[in-house]
Amino acid sequence: MIYLDYQATTPLAPEARAAMLPWLGTAGEGGFANPHSPHRMGREAAAAVEVARAAVAAPFAGEPGRLIFTSGATEAANMAIKGAAMAAPSGRRGIVTLASEHACVRDTIEWLGTRGFDVTILPVGRDGLVDLDRARAAIGADTLLVAAMLVNNEIGVIQPVAGLAAMARAAGALFFCDAVQGYGRVPMPIADCDMVAISAHKIYGPKGIGALWLRDGVPLVPLLHGGGQEAGIRSGTLAPALCAGFGAAARLAFQRMEEDALQVGRLWTRARRALGDWTLNGADQPRWHGNLNVRAGGVDAARLISELREIAFSAGSACASGSGRPSHVLKAIGLSDSEARASIRLGFGRYTTEEEIDGAMAMIGEAAARQRIWAA
Repeated sequence: MIYLDYQATTPLAPEARAAMLPWLGTAGEGGFANPHSPHRMGREAAAAVEVARAAVAAPFAGEPGRLIFTSGATEAANMAIKGAAMAAPSGRRGIVTLASEHACVRDTIEWLGTRGFDVTILPVGRDGLVDLDRARAAIGADTLLVAAMLVNNEIGVIQPVAGLAAMARAAGALFFCDAVQGYGRVPMPIADCDMVAISAHKIYGPKGIGALWLRDGVPLVPLLHGGGQEAGIRSGTLAPALCAGFGAAARLAFQRMEEDALQVGRLWTRARRALGDWTLNGADQPRWHGNLNVRAGGVDAARLISELREIAFSAGSACASGSGRPSHVLKAIGLSDSEARASIRLGFGRYTTEEEIDGAMAMIGEAAARQRIWAA
């Protein structure tokens, strides 16, 4: 199997797995203690959690804030957006976001729109990027929160987050960034952000853990109530093994950031050359080149995925797969239903080889050619 779905999830790095193993202990081995317990085993587990927290939070060093572990980026986004909304001062009811945001952001904000908040969803252009002049007109004195993704999970384009954040700050609003696809891959404008959501399994770490970085002084009403284990804001027992895996993956991602970028750049060039007659969805630049979203006339992406069982790739976000509806991101950039359904998303990364790219592109090209012949 050739794995080309790195936006959905990444393989677990051997280094992350090794970091997790000591904290998956049995009764005879130890390493299983609750990190919130006061005894020695609990303190040892808590120490492992804090080492991991420091590694994950390293890119935020120098900025006043704290990193709160969560079950994933979906929880982090809900915690940030709903928590900020519930803590909003009177007169601040506006929330501004983009049409191409991930469902965990878009759906959360739309839900708040049914609870008395004024929601503005800014369109994006054919290139997938927001118009900053349009954003400036939408962000005003009543705006509570601006939310924008750094790297789009479906088409890979990089939004002008720093510009949006500056507008939010000038208006006295908070800025939330979904940095799931950008953390450890591209530079992050951390100094401009008030809240940032990240996820372990997008950077070769384990599933089931993410984090919210929260700037000091930003008020949040807790989403979960209970023991208040994470800074009094997030309740629930942490899993030291997941934290340790996240920490190791984060440390490795930033050590290899330049090397990983060069790797996907080479693969991107190779894949683009092989699929030369396919049309790129979204801007060529600025983009994370580990994401290649392309379309071809006469192609049915769902049928292509079903036929090519030797390759793991997708037609869009794993969260929306199986819905039967065209991707909302592809619709947001102006594609017709038929163009959206003719689009495929190829994701590659650290463990993808050039031989895999060559083999997969050949199989995709041949299968697409057969579809076009049958459709003629």
